[in-house]
Amino acid sequence: MSALLYRLAEESDIPAMARIRVADWGIEELWRVRISRYLNYEHHPRQALAPRVGYVAVDVDHDAVVGFIAGHLTRRHGCEGELQWINVIPERRGTGVAAELLRVLAAWFVAQNATRICVDVEPENTPARRFYLRHGANDLNPSWLVWDDIRVVLAEPNPPQNPK
Repeated sequence: MSALLYRLAEESDIPAMARIRVADWGIEELWRVRISRYLNYEHHPRQALAPRVGYVAVDVDHDAVVGFIAGHLTRRHGCEGELQWINVIPERRGTGVAAELLRVLAAWFVAQNATRICVDVEPENTPARRFYLRHGANDLNPSWLVWDDIRVVLAEPNPPQNPK
């Protein structure tokens, strides 16, 4: 597999982010608008605070976005930050891309002095719930998981980027 670069999301990345999000959820144009409005502080999730951030994973050989993550500061559910979205193209799932995106966002939260981080996950979304639990989150309520200290993600060993 090609090498990946993890960097801040740019306006030009939004169409690719929307295409990735649509693979699992909804209509591309809706996501293009929603992601753009979120990153431009025009869409405000409940109890969201500034700042907020988005990161992308870019396949450097093909100059293609293969995954993204976004999050913001909050006071929702007694948390200091909220993971808003994380999505990876199907071909790159299980290769460590999501784990590295989570690590990048965790470092951003820590730099913002936010360590208690929550994420909204549908109870039926077993793969997502497993992913978050495997990376140190715990149940908060039926629809939310929480990291009492997101630094646990930063302490994890790096996953292999090219598993067999």
